[in-house]
Amino acid sequence: LADLKEEVDIWDKLEKDLTEIKNISELSAWEERFKKEEFKVLFSGPYDKKHAIVSIYSGAGGTEAQDWANMLLRMYSRYAESHNFKSKILDIGYGQEAGIKSAVLEIDGLYAYGYLKGENGVHRLVRLSPFNADNLRHTSFALVEILPEISEDIKKEIEIKPDDLKIDTFRSSGPGGQNVNMRSTAVRLTHLPTKIVVSCQSERSQAQNRERAMKLLYTKLYQKRLQEKQKEKADIRGVLPSVEWGSQIRSYVLHPYKLVKDHRTGVESSNPDEVLDGKLDEFIEAELRS
Repeated sequence: LADLKEEVDIWDKLEKDLTEIKNISELSAWEERFKKEEFKVLFSGPYDKKHAIVSIYSGAGGTEAQDWANMLLRMYSRYAESHNFKSKILDIGYGQEAGIKSAVLEIDGLYAYGYLKGENGVHRLVRLSPFNADNLRHTSFALVEILPEISEDIKKEIEIKPDDLKIDTFRSSGPGGQNVNMRSTAVRLTHLPTKIVVSCQSERSQAQNRERAMKLLYTKLYQKRLQEKQKEKADIRGVLPSVEWGSQIRSYVLHPYKLVKDHRTGVESSNPDEVLDGKLDEFIEAELRS
């Protein structure tokens, strides 16, 4: 209800501001705001208004792939920042030399999932290796998974029995595998029937990390349930797409030329630095309109 009121207020303000425009520059700014709100009409999915949980996993290739995963983590953090979304790293596994093995980023904001759901899939990087003495060209892969944050009423549909949980605690880790916390406040949960594992180390206390880890587990279990329903009904498409290593969606080429290309929509950018700094709107809009 609060989200609906917020939307109504936005459109009311747009209408009011239109009557008070005095010059061309004000009209141009108003049109940009209007286009942004009009774009939201594309969000018709049942989860589009939700916050987003972004999980990033480095592919095979050790340090190269782990550095690429870290670049993607920064890209989505910058995207969130540019859209006035709040972002927080819930869990992160650092590589030994550089980069990350995996990370879970929470992005809070109205329609965060709607905007980002099309980022599901494998992202490919081609560049000259900064970790190779011969400076050879290298291709790296990372897997991105976008899930919506589920609401309390949906949690009631999912039963998690205490006996089905294995709970481990550990110290929060930093780059190079060093422990950055003297106490074991980080929490890892294993759901034994499904073998789903989630962890959280972003909070100061073990209780808070466990609460956030439980939220992640509910999200993963709900996704699993929906994917099972999708298999039963082959005509249902795009609710929560499964992500596999074969589903490459976008390439980022830094050498021998500069290009970012989306393999689904054909959208291209000759400025990969800008894209990696979070400027994803052109790619996201094209995927939503496709």
